[in-house]
Amino acid sequence: MSTPLTANKVCIIIGASHGGVNLAFALRKEGWEGEIHLIDKDPNPPYHRPPLSKAHLTTDDGLEKILLKAPKAYQDNHIELHLGQEVAAIDHVHQLVNLADGSSKHYDKLVLAVGARPIIPPIKGIDDVKHLYPMRTADDVNNIRSAFSQCSAKRVVIIGGGYIGLETAASLRKLGGEVTVLEREERILARVTAPIMSEFFQKLHTDHGVNIRTGKNVVELRQNTNGQEVLCSDGTVYPADVIVMGVGIRVNQELAEEAGLKIDNGISVNEQCKTSHSNIYAIGDCTFHYNKHYDRWLRLESVQNAVDQAKTTAQALTDKNPEYDALPWFWSDQYDVKLQMVGLSDGYDEILKRDESTDDQHKFSTWYFKGDQLLAVDAVNNAKAYVVGTKLIGAKTQVRKDVLSDPEQDLKALL
Repeated sequence: MSTPLTANKVCIIIGASHGGVNLAFALRKEGWEGEIHLIDKDPNPPYHRPPLSKAHLTTDDGLEKILLKAPKAYQDNHIELHLGQEVAAIDHVHQLVNLADGSSKHYDKLVLAVGARPIIPPIKGIDDVKHLYPMRTADDVNNIRSAFSQCSAKRVVIIGGGYIGLETAASLRKLGGEVTVLEREERILARVTAPIMSEFFQKLHTDHGVNIRTGKNVVELRQNTNGQEVLCSDGTVYPADVIVMGVGIRVNQELAEEAGLKIDNGISVNEQCKTSHSNIYAIGDCTFHYNKHYDRWLRLESVQNAVDQAKTTAQALTDKNPEYDALPWFWSDQYDVKLQMVGLSDGYDEILKRDESTDDQHKFSTWYFKGDQLLAVDAVNNAKAYVVGTKLIGAKTQVRKDVLSDPEQDLKALL
């Protein structure tokens, strides 16, 4: 029996979050026989990220509740974890990964699952306040929990009204926090959804006691004897015991850039997630890739994208000749609302709302069209709308808008 082509090969994956971990296990499933090394500067065992701003923040549960895989699974699949180790540079000429501790590891194939990091804007006084945290890692959650539990007034100011900021607001409000959200734009979620959804979530949070202020540009942070203060350009001041920064992320592309890989709004990859260097691939939040369905290049910040690209890369590394062609989807949990989103609404010229709410539950969906083409669906507590919308978008089916607009008619009729 001949030796498998990958038996003596080494695959190094930089980044042990959703993309990196799923890739490692998918590689074994696809038949990779050689070594697999997962390197991450986070010292914690790999864990699920979405629960951090949601359920995980509101409990005292440890990381063992949200681990991506049990520790034994890595051993059983001969996947070597190198946690708490930072990569200093990639030597693509000699195919080496140089670590910050001075050691090096050789690779035959290298995959960058390096993700992104929170943007911490250069606000005046930001280095002087004691309790300011982003919401990105398990350590961030521990810091927020600790600071929140130790303050008596429990005043929280969240800078940024995107999904992370709003999910954190909902969680801390559930814990009894006096929560204020400051958004620079004229509406929350302005960069990611339509006004109709912004209005719904603003009312949802207001009804739950969150103070949302839009059009607020934070210009200074101050530390004083009574805690901290957040100052805005219009002169308003918001006291805070804890400040959470949620204004966006920045791609971790420096390693790739220094290694000479093509960069364009992230690390550029082809349909097999291969970079401009033949032995180096990239997956997840850090990648700039072509989406066949929408016929354009884009970068997605979602678990789904990381997991799907991991599967594609595993097949590519084992000579299966795949092609990445996934429809984007996302979700967000806030209070008793589950929002499921599929597709990309950019460029829409019409929105149809289908309201199926009851006296005791919000239940509706918004359908984004460009002409007769269905681009995306946002479904609030409505799994059926999400599933039907996914099928319609994927098949590029022309939708009967009269059926869609009438909640008395079954959505399945659209299929």
